Amino acid sequence: MFAVIKTGGKQYRVAANDVIKIDKLDGNAGDIVEFGQVLAFGEGESATFGAPFVEGATVTAEVLKQGRAATVIAFKKRRRQNSRRKRGQRQHETTVRIAEILTGGAKPSKKAVEAKAETAPAAVPLFTAPAGKGDDIEVIKGIGPVAAAQLKEQGITTFAQIAAFTDEDIARIDAAMPFSAEQIGDWREQAKELAK
Repeated sequence: MFAVIKTGGKQYRVAANDVIKIDKLDGNAGDIVEFGQVLAFGEGESATFGAPFVEGATVTAEVLKQGRAATVIAFKKRRRQNSRRKRGQRQHETTVRIAEILTGGAKPSKKAVEAKAETAPAAVPLFTAPAGKGDDIEVIKGIGPVAAAQLKEQGITTFAQIAAFTDEDIARIDAAMPFSAEQIGDWREQAKELAK
């Protein structure tokens, strides 16, 4: 059985166990989310369509991970004006696995919700923080109090750590945190000077 759900201003045709990427939702990996805006469900000629939504129908899904989409470049040039502008945008997105399609006001299966909660992975920092007191990484241009707190949660506390980032490390941070690879690369160059 399939269903058509609406979330983030878009519509998705889904079935049980489908894995889809949607606009960012609040929640951590392993959380169960519900989509109450179901436009249609069923199979073949027995499909039910809403006006606009089907009353009493919901779709539940498990959050697999939070991430960001590929970079989209917006380039604008005004000819003969010596003017050009290049900007990048990475949309935040959530990857979910469809668990159940519920109709007639049915509630999510308690057993399924409990099983998902038990298997939810614990958040593991990207790096292991070195022993001792860390450096004041807010000295690096571009790292404010909020960014510093996020980096410390991932075990990044010293100039030496940032200076030693490999390109693979930068790619991991770029995928898991709201910082661009160019931004992290700039921090690495500044940290090399500060770590001397």
